[in-house]
Amino acid sequence: MSVDSDGATVRFDGENLDIPAVRRVAEDSAPVTVAPEALAKAADSRRLFEDIVRSGEPVYGVTTGYGEMIYMLVPTSKEVELQTNLVRSHSAGVGPLFAEDEARAVVAARLNALARGYSAVRPELLERLALYLNLGIVPAIPEIGSLGASGDLAPLAHVATTLIGEGYVLRDGVRTETGTVLREHGIEPLQLRFKEGLALINGTSAMTGVGSLVVGRAFEQVRQAEIVTALVLEALQGSTSPFQAEGHDLARPHQGQMDTAANMRALLSGSGLALDHSELRRQAQEQKTGEGVDRTEVYLQKAYTLRAIPQVVGAVRDTLYHARQKLEIELNSSNDNPLFFEGKEIFHGANFHGQPIAFAMDYVTIALTQLGVFSERRTNRLLNRHLSDGLPEFLVQGDPGLNSGFAGAQYPATALVAENRTIGPASIQSVPSNGDNQDVVSMGLIAARNARRVLSNNTRILAVETLAAAQAVDLSGRYSRLSPAGKAAYDQIRSLVPTLDRDRFMSDDIELIAAALSRGELLQAAASSGTELL
Repeated sequence: MSVDSDGATVRFDGENLDIPAVRRVAEDSAPVTVAPEALAKAADSRRLFEDIVRSGEPVYGVTTGYGEMIYMLVPTSKEVELQTNLVRSHSAGVGPLFAEDEARAVVAARLNALARGYSAVRPELLERLALYLNLGIVPAIPEIGSLGASGDLAPLAHVATTLIGEGYVLRDGVRTETGTVLREHGIEPLQLRFKEGLALINGTSAMTGVGSLVVGRAFEQVRQAEIVTALVLEALQGSTSPFQAEGHDLARPHQGQMDTAANMRALLSGSGLALDHSELRRQAQEQKTGEGVDRTEVYLQKAYTLRAIPQVVGAVRDTLYHARQKLEIELNSSNDNPLFFEGKEIFHGANFHGQPIAFAMDYVTIALTQLGVFSERRTNRLLNRHLSDGLPEFLVQGDPGLNSGFAGAQYPATALVAENRTIGPASIQSVPSNGDNQDVVSMGLIAARNARRVLSNNTRILAVETLAAAQAVDLSGRYSRLSPAGKAAYDQIRSLVPTLDRDRFMSDDIELIAAALSRGELLQAAASSGTELL
């Protein structure tokens, strides 16, 4: 993370922005600054560009029109009009607006891309974007309209249009005319010069900004899924042997698998309920179960949701590691066109194409969908008396003839799993546009929004499992033997929702826990117990 010496200010230098820094700016409104070296590099790039313009050399989208109008030269006297018209014409997004933190993430991503210093924008433009972040001026950005091919043209145009004093910003979540807000702050709108309108909108910063928030939050969701899973294992007196380090670090060293196994060992440390195979076998020698089959052999055939946790959740982690790498490369990339390098030919390419991010976010969607499946299937085991180590059907505590317990609570979890499965890959949905000039498009912003939707659905799927796990602890009377992390998680759950002693209105309970998971409260609880997770 790039921070100034005060340790609080996020420093934009075009080189070192990472997802935690994006989240600090977007979610916590951390102050920002543009590194002096980035401003100097931008000034040098602008001088180089202006020398090219003065030479009379035609430059696409700068001294010419765009797309099919490339043959039309634009006189220097029309530079502001050309850039202004580009921004206005592409401010055509529709649908709901991105939340304020998402819009701030988009602005942060665009600022850092331009701070790379190859886009030939004036330093004043970088300073204006930073000023927006510091003053809390948040562009109102519609979610729908990007193809992710020539960049996120529509959403970024809605950012750019606020810089010229037009369009809308969000004030307390309400769409407000930009001009009104700028006047209140005493800010004069910018006049965009050659290349600046194009540089602002011709990039991947919407999919990258939103994707950064999704992936950052997804890591927290995975860690909380591991916390809930450990609580379920304790409630069902499962085995710790599937998390033995050698089986992962030496036998199958996928990073995500090793990390999840390490987390499970940490979460179950000190448990009097989750035991290894040798202890289970010792107990079995004292008391056989079933038809002469001891608990150890029964456990060896337990469902994958109880023993393949490192392999499945670890694979979700590996997907997020991959997406994080791709997003952080993109956060520190020049992704507009054309680009200018000292002593080199003008680069007319396609860095604006969002395919790397589109693929990564689709992969995240798939992985998070499986995380939800894994959770719902574990909930099902808790509710099934044949699979739950003697717990009552549907975790009913009161009269089973009068109460349904968690029977109804499972329905939304199952429905959300099904809904997640309908959210297919966006990156393969190319629809040519713009006179067939954009003949293969990435749909990267749709991929990011899809992943965000699955992430949100999963909070409720996990909330049902969380409630069921706490109920299982209550019904089994095993609280005193929980691990320190298990007790901390249980206590946090019960501080929000009481035991289900008879049927009640369940929707509020689920939503309360879902909101707590979104805030990372189980992570905080685990940390308070001294359990640090990877």
